[in-house]
Amino acid sequence: MTAQTTYSPAVSTHPDRAALGKHAGAHAAETLRRALRNQRQVRLMLAAAPSQEATLQALAQQPGIDWARITCFHMDDYLALEADAPQGFGNWLQRKFFSHLPSTTFHRINPGNPAEEEAQRYGTLMGQDPFDLVLLGLGVNGHLAFNDPPADLTDPLPARVINLDQVSRQQQVDEGHFASVDGVPQRAITVSIPRLLHASEIIASVPGLAKRMAVHNTLSQPVSGDHPGTALRTHPNVTIYLDAESDPR
Repeated sequence: MTAQTTYSPAVSTHPDRAALGKHAGAHAAETLRRALRNQRQVRLMLAAAPSQEATLQALAQQPGIDWARITCFHMDDYLALEADAPQGFGNWLQRKFFSHLPSTTFHRINPGNPAEEEAQRYGTLMGQDPFDLVLLGLGVNGHLAFNDPPADLTDPLPARVINLDQVSRQQQVDEGHFASVDGVPQRAITVSIPRLLHASEIIASVPGLAKRMAVHNTLSQPVSGDHPGTALRTHPNVTIYLDAESDPR
């Protein structure tokens, strides 16, 4: 059996969330501009979470990006929410990011469709080409998208229906999206870890004290589904942006 190649992600620490977002957003913009110089169409995968807001705000303000040539996807969304629920991740991205951009293509997960059919549809929609850039975060429990531990790091499906674990549901309450755990949906559609990692470059924005242990585990634990973030160490081009609170070093 061939040993798995692992890499050391670049880690960039900044004083606070705003500074993290400024630098991560500028990095993302340069990656997109470079891709646009070299190819006609560019593919961008996005996470939706408060941890991403400063980065996305900074990215939206960057000049020299032809958004009309960028096709965007997002990595997860709840099932069993009203179509216009503000907690829906597609709705969040529309409100926080896409409403500040010129016209671009945003392919959304549709939680109103039958769940298994929608996961299959979205997996097909993503196609097999790599993403040029993935912007993601890291859950309190180390999840990538909604791939909670123990996650399947070799999942053959590009997207699937999952049951959210209690830590992920509590995180949504702690971040102010829901009044109580009872209000957090129990199921979601998520893009799988192998599909997220099928990318030219990955930029992770991970601010806040609540994420410090997840960052520590991501950087130091053996690569396994017990700590899904460790899968980032199997990709050769990952940068993790931290603030003073999330840096465990």
